[in-house]
Amino acid sequence: MSIEVKNITKLYGQQKALNEISFTISKGEIVGFLGPNGCGKTTAIRMLTGLLKPTSGEVEVLGFKLPQEAEKLRLHIGYMTQKFSLYDDLTVKENLQFVAKIYGLHGKQQKSRIDELLDVYGLNQKKNQLAGSMSGGQRQRLGLSAATLHKPELLFLDEPTSAVDPENRREFWEQLFDLSDQGTSILVSTHYMDEAERCHKLAILEAGIKRADGSPEE
Repeated sequence: MSIEVKNITKLYGQQKALNEISFTISKGEIVGFLGPNGCGKTTAIRMLTGLLKPTSGEVEVLGFKLPQEAEKLRLHIGYMTQKFSLYDDLTVKENLQFVAKIYGLHGKQQKSRIDELLDVYGLNQKKNQLAGSMSGGQRQRLGLSAATLHKPELLFLDEPTSAVDPENRREFWEQLFDLSDQGTSILVSTHYMDEAERCHKLAILEAGIKRADGSPEE
């Protein structure tokens, strides 16, 4: 099991951002959090990456108990935030080199992996372009390249397609299916119904409560 969550709750004062949510994600599954802004999607993802501590409940991700083993977990996961989080004043290649160093990739290993990603995500012609001058779809492909550079077992995507056009969104999802086929587990938050239908499983959140979960058909 990639993720196992039992009754997690997150309180901010008296406000319940998440209220006793439970779910599981198996290896290679694409699981979606569907819901409006403010329903708790980002809060849940931040708890599953070890960035936030739950007020109560149990969280186990890739066999690591959170928040106690959050540092150990970070080398095994990728995280792509809603807002572009790389450096506008570095080129595409420089951004990837910087991220590679964070994950301990150097020399031939680093060059080989970056060349592979530039090719897979169609960024070869853009490698010397400043990230700040790229379109939304190009930035999205760069963000996914950076998040998967160290070949994580589990990928977290927080509304990754909110600023791109329908064609780029379709291409992005084809890339997610490729990763899933290779055994990467993916948790993606969205408020697009067409994206929700592409997930293997869905959890529908509203005001911090899980209203339903199962396959899109269910």
